[in-house]
Amino acid sequence: MRGNNGNSADYVILGAGIMGASIAFHLAKRGVTNVIVIEKDHAGQGASGRSSALIRMHYCFPPEVQLAVKSLEIFEHWKEIVGEPTEFRKTGFVRIVPRQEMELLRANVAMQRKLGVNAEVIEISDLKKMEPDWNLDDGPAAAYEPNAGYGDALVATQDLLNASRAMGVEYRPRTRAKKILINGDKVHGVATDKGEIHSPNVVVATGQWTKPLLQQAGIDVPIVTEFHQVAILRNPPGMKGGGAACIDSAKTLYFRSDAQDKTLVGDFFGEKGVDPDNFPQRPTTDWLEKILDIASQRVPKLQNADIMRGITGVYDVSPDYRPLLGGFRGVTGLYLAAGFSGMGFKISPAIGLVMTELLLDGEGKTVDISAFRPSRFEEGQPIKAEFEYQDE
Repeated sequence: MRGNNGNSADYVILGAGIMGASIAFHLAKRGVTNVIVIEKDHAGQGASGRSSALIRMHYCFPPEVQLAVKSLEIFEHWKEIVGEPTEFRKTGFVRIVPRQEMELLRANVAMQRKLGVNAEVIEISDLKKMEPDWNLDDGPAAAYEPNAGYGDALVATQDLLNASRAMGVEYRPRTRAKKILINGDKVHGVATDKGEIHSPNVVVATGQWTKPLLQQAGIDVPIVTEFHQVAILRNPPGMKGGGAACIDSAKTLYFRSDAQDKTLVGDFFGEKGVDPDNFPQRPTTDWLEKILDIASQRVPKLQNADIMRGITGVYDVSPDYRPLLGGFRGVTGLYLAAGFSGMGFKISPAIGLVMTELLLDGEGKTVDISAFRPSRFEEGQPIKAEFEYQDE
């Protein structure tokens, strides 16, 4: 299982974003190093390099919570596990929902606590003391996770890939997958713009480029692209820096600190069907003005913030906004890890672990990922959590 032989490998991973790098790392940790990772550009240059990189555990679906809990453990012990200094900044995280969803919030926090999350429903008066710059006059409901925060998805991707390569994994940048090679009911490799790579196992971790690649293999997955924009604001004088990250359903907004002097802000919605190879590289002026107005409703001092820059990116979105993880019926050796719908970074360390378990052991053992199987939509079984919020 060590080393590779030119253009053949035990496993070929398509895509060197955070997911592909995580899978390669965990395979190598299990001693499987006859692995080739190919990337059409450079590692992390797709969605991973444009991620807002929140790290939090507040989900409505228990397996997602479990993936986030395991991922937090890895983020917290990054140096010991991966070998590089961590970029994880523990700022805490607040989940805000409209007051009418208070009981849903309570139910989800109770579920999360049973699964090991340090979370609590927080009184608005206590939240106001913790974040004095926030306007909470609309009386929302809120949950708080002190162990959450944010990271750097590009650095994490590079760390995982470098550690994989040090263990023997081969990485080939500037190598575009053109077609997955299938003979009968078995995968036998991938055709690239630099020749064929033969392998009995191909893992597709290509994010927003997944659908057209699989269509060439006669497989249709319900993943669509979705364009998103983010603003980086310079905090005005007198504003508290380094505060908690927040997802705010009441304002359809998310934000987090960026070091001590900046704030990153984004919203929930985006245009679907954008070309992942040809999309605007800067947010529009209209959007920047709109997001600043919305952000100022929650954090009034941001009215006087300077817009430093904007970031745009493309999500790979599934119908239930949850990932597609697993193999395909009728095609042995083909596996998928895509459709993360903009929420992949925070669970990426655990995704690499459970996908490796699936590849080597036949199932996810650390977390049962069977609910995320790609076939769930054609089976009429999209994921629906028991206590989902209106905007889930």
